[in-house]
Amino acid sequence: MKSLNRQAIALISDHADPAAEIGLEEAGGQNVYVRHVGENLAKLGWQVDMFTRKVNPDDDDIVQHSPYCRTIRLKAGKQSYIPRDKLLEHMPEFVQSFQAFQASQGLHYPLIHTNYWLSAWVGLELQKTSSVQVLHTYHSLGVVKYQSVNQPSIADMRMQIEREILERANCIVATSPQEAEILRSQVSAYGRIEMIPCGTDTSNFRLMSKTDARKQLQLSLQEQIILYVGRFDPRKGIETLVRAFALLKEQSDKKLRLIIVGGSSPHMPDGVERARIEHLVLELGLYEDVMFAGQIGHDILPLYYTSADICVIPSHYEPFGLVAIEAMACGTPVVASDVGGLKFTIIPEQTGLLVPPQDTLAFANGMYRILFDELWARKMRKQASANVNQRFTWGGVAIQLSELYRHILAQSIMHEQSRYFSKPDSKNILNSTLSQRILVNATQVSS
Repeated sequence: MKSLNRQAIALISDHADPAAEIGLEEAGGQNVYVRHVGENLAKLGWQVDMFTRKVNPDDDDIVQHSPYCRTIRLKAGKQSYIPRDKLLEHMPEFVQSFQAFQASQGLHYPLIHTNYWLSAWVGLELQKTSSVQVLHTYHSLGVVKYQSVNQPSIADMRMQIEREILERANCIVATSPQEAEILRSQVSAYGRIEMIPCGTDTSNFRLMSKTDARKQLQLSLQEQIILYVGRFDPRKGIETLVRAFALLKEQSDKKLRLIIVGGSSPHMPDGVERARIEHLVLELGLYEDVMFAGQIGHDILPLYYTSADICVIPSHYEPFGLVAIEAMACGTPVVASDVGGLKFTIIPEQTGLLVPPQDTLAFANGMYRILFDELWARKMRKQASANVNQRFTWGGVAIQLSELYRHILAQSIMHEQSRYFSKPDSKNILNSTLSQRILVNATQVSS
């Protein structure tokens, strides 16, 4: 639905479909971020259009999430799964499809918020041909990623684009102080950075009865449960967790269970990693103690968090780490790698523990400490939930983004007016009606 009383803005998430089922190969934290940011910005008065690449010919071209928030799927390459490292060659068609949609709808988006480096390329291209303000959120950084994996052929291009978007965008939205620091020290000293965290849906992820949650999932009340939620990817550190769980079992005479939530179909790239982890579980003799829960909807996921005694995040790196705040919102203490945004979201010894990444013994000891200090664990449950509700709600995130958008749009109008009036001999007439409409709408959105 389009409204003349609302300012239209675009969120671009090329590979991560905001309308996709969470837990699939390309459906994770970025999808959640874009979807919730879009829906909450719409509540604040914006007309939000979220653009992504169409990967299935049977999917709807447009998904209406709320009266003023929708996902628009654009043609860019064949309508099937394409690995991210192979998508750049299809981004020119994405730009063309975006421009064609704008023209067909009689729209102009004065502000575009891009997500991930491929979308950054789209934003930079749109900047060349139209008057548009571009903001960007990285979600993942090549300069960090390629420290732990072999560099693909696209690596140099990715890091070049990530540097260019920092220097040329109107603003970068970093999700943690740690991410902002890495951008400054390892990407570029130039460009504007604002820190606005991710959030979580605290009406969905909240304190509940552990007994009731386990009964609904048909899980034993006598077991101590360790939970992992996320994609199957070597950089997510699941192998470290499985090996740490094996050590923990050697140290404990209690009944322990590891539940691994996430993953897609076997023929997808993450299916290879899942098969490797399943083989490791068999090799370590843990078959009866590890449960692969598969894809879990966000309506059921809070039950898994609540049922768990600990949620473990063994990632090699996380710019933010949505799983951490989802778990803590449900009152579940977290044991996580001492990296990236996890150092921002987790308060050590109060809401969870931070340990060195890829350190099997450290993860085992961290889990042991929480499991065998029941009084401390109960205190952490309360502190974890309170911390999330105070610092990390989507409503709060959207308010901060809305104010930033309003400010950047107002700045752009003032800049255009200044540029016009600095040339008294110019024959161009400033479209004051359009400028005023954008300024008024932006001001209304922030109020």
